[in-house]
Amino acid sequence: MKKIRKGDNVVVIAGKDKGKRGSVLRVEGDERVVVEGVNRVKKHQRPNPMRNEAGGIVEFEKSIHVSNVAVLNSVTQKADRVGFKILDDGRKVRVFKSNGEMVDA
Repeated sequence: MKKIRKGDNVVVIAGKDKGKRGSVLRVEGDERVVVEGVNRVKKHQRPNPMRNEAGGIVEFEKSIHVSNVAVLNSVTQKADRVGFKILDDGRKVRVFKSNGEMVDA
């Protein structure tokens, strides 16, 4: 089970986009995540008529390391660390370290 998943609201805690907030669009492997509006880059792309792609300068999000983001605690509106807890019915859930609230609730 991963500490950061697709759809989580996160805060960037290090790097050039420090302080920005966004939603996780996808998780790439074990160590990288793509966050909307964070680490945007420009790429000069050639037109490809076979795929109906126009050429020009395309802007999109690149992945950042998972250690540079933290899950946003909706109660405190701050970045928070995530831990795991096993409930009485045997389910394993993610909880915030600061207040013990469930992340997925």
